[in-house]
Amino acid sequence: MEKFSGTNVCFVPDEGPLLSKEADATVLLGETYGLEADWIAIPILRLHADMLDLKTRQLGLFLQKFMNYRLNVAIVGDVTAVVEKSVAFADFVRESNRGRHVCFVMDRDALKAHLSTRT
Repeated sequence: MEKFSGTNVCFVPDEGPLLSKEADATVLLGETYGLEADWIAIPILRLHADMLDLKTRQLGLFLQKFMNYRLNVAIVGDVTAVVEKSVAFADFVRESNRGRHVCFVMDRDALKAHLSTRT
């Protein structure tokens, strides 16, 4: 757990099983339960390719699970290749970054900067 701008951020390790479905969010919620995290930072490397295809709806279901438990999500890593292939995904990233509950950032420093603008 790290604190950025007064916000508790729990970082999911880079190593581990790929996250591919809504139920995987439940597992992460269980692992972070009791840590008093405001945000959970998930490495893009942990997301299965199907999660980044919005037609599967898996990413939306996955993220909604966190919203239901009032836990914000940062996807950390380079999504440039996906954004370049999908206008819908580019729109999703842009709108997420404008909102208050989900963001896509390149690294920890970018997350820290993002959170500093939210306080």
